[in-house]
Amino acid sequence: MKTIIVGCGRVGASLAEAFDRAGHQVVILDVSTRSFDRLPSSFSGDAVRGDGTDEDTLRRAGAEEADLFISLTEGDNRNIMAAQLAAEALSAKRVIAKINDPVRAKAYSELGIVTLCRTGLMMDAINDWLGLPASGLPGLLQPRGHHEGGEHHETDVAEPARAGSGPVAASPGTAQEA
Repeated sequence: MKTIIVGCGRVGASLAEAFDRAGHQVVILDVSTRSFDRLPSSFSGDAVRGDGTDEDTLRRAGAEEADLFISLTEGDNRNIMAAQLAAEALSAKRVIAKINDPVRAKAYSELGIVTLCRTGLMMDAINDWLGLPASGLPGLLQPRGHHEGGEHHETDVAEPARAGSGPVAASPGTAQEA
């Protein structure tokens, strides 16, 4: 499975490592080469320095052939821009955008993008630990709009599927310029 991750923060680096270990072909992008220091030396995917909201950068990273595209930067606007490019212009098969704002997460899911709302997920984790009811805020929202036309429902984030495609031919942990 070819996986593109935009944003090499703690979550992006952890997912890149997990998908790489599971045998996925992983490309992770970030605007800061220093972010790639979070990747373990065993990472055999590609680390590409570039802007995930730039269509040419995403094309060079191979987003057109992506089975999974995840945008995990700290900015809601950057994440939705990258996700929309991947879904609309590059036809990535499955696209997820991390959106911190629950109102925006719902709105973007209605436009056809799967959204992962950290605010809702964290509140529900804390409420669960305390034995309180769920917050009612979105966690992972399926698209309701034109991209995939799914019904609106919340789901748990599943463990990545194991795929048979091998890692990308690149020097482990080596950043490339897009």
